[in-house]
Amino acid sequence: MGINSFLRSLTPNQQVSLMFVLLFGLLLLASGVSVLLSLRERRRGDAEASAGHTPDHQRLLRNAWIMTMLFWVAWAAGEGFGLVLFGFVSFFTLREFISLSPTRRGDHRSLVLAFFVVLPLQYALVWQREFNLFTVFIPVYVFLAIPVVSALGNDPHRFLERNAKLQWGIMVCVYGMSHVPALLLLKFPRFEGSTAFLVLFLVLVVQTCMLVQHLISRRVERPVAPAISASFQWRSLLVGLLAGGLLGGLLAGLTPFKPARALAMALIACLAGSFGHLVMKAIKRDRGVTHWGAAGRSVTGASGLLDRVDALCFAAPVFFHSVRWTLNL
Repeated sequence: MGINSFLRSLTPNQQVSLMFVLLFGLLLLASGVSVLLSLRERRRGDAEASAGHTPDHQRLLRNAWIMTMLFWVAWAAGEGFGLVLFGFVSFFTLREFISLSPTRRGDHRSLVLAFFVVLPLQYALVWQREFNLFTVFIPVYVFLAIPVVSALGNDPHRFLERNAKLQWGIMVCVYGMSHVPALLLLKFPRFEGSTAFLVLFLVLVVQTCMLVQHLISRRVERPVAPAISASFQWRSLLVGLLAGGLLGGLLAGLTPFKPARALAMALIACLAGSFGHLVMKAIKRDRGVTHWGAAGRSVTGASGLLDRVDALCFAAPVFFHSVRWTLNL
């Protein structure tokens, strides 16, 4: 209770500074542990390490560094720049998603609509704080418009499959990601200027949950869906949720929530992100790839950016609407 009172007594800028110091400190600690694990695996002659593959926990840790830097830049540069930055993230992740989904000439109009009309309009609605419209714009209006535009292309070949792939890409890459900067624009009583902590809270608990899951899964040999993911197991999921939830409770002083509610919100975000990560793995297996990008090469045009944000794309909308519903915003 004393820690929460101390944190709430700080100015928003002081809180942000403290938060980033702690966050980067935790990432440095986790990176050190990861290096030690890698050295031990090499001494044991681990097949994956000797083959030059990057273990899942190292990829997640690298993703955590990238996302943390991304959010720090977005916060430091202001709301407008942050919105544009996330808009570009949506653009490149959607491009990456579509590049693994074969398209035909009849899809060109729908693709133009998705990239150059739907995406900027979605972020414009966020900027205007039209939250009621922005939450239904894509799942209602866009989902009805895409097949109409596609039908005008006069190509019935695999019509349903082609449109479903595009709709799903828009839903994940544009709709899901747009909820992250939307958190920055929420207005809370007695929480002005501190909404950046909601984004940091979301990213930190979700990435912690995912990292712990992969670390625990290395010692468990019974995956739930082995054809999709060798690391998704009930035990590792529960431990990951526990880690993310406890961290959320500890970070309650940086949010408008009390500790119990912060823990519950963290659990909701972690659960959505974990299942979303599993779904995106299933899509990758369907497309015949293990990662959207590999070994730093641009496999699909965006160097595996979607690998870094897939869990967040699922967690962000669930967390955003949970926050609004819980606080009656």
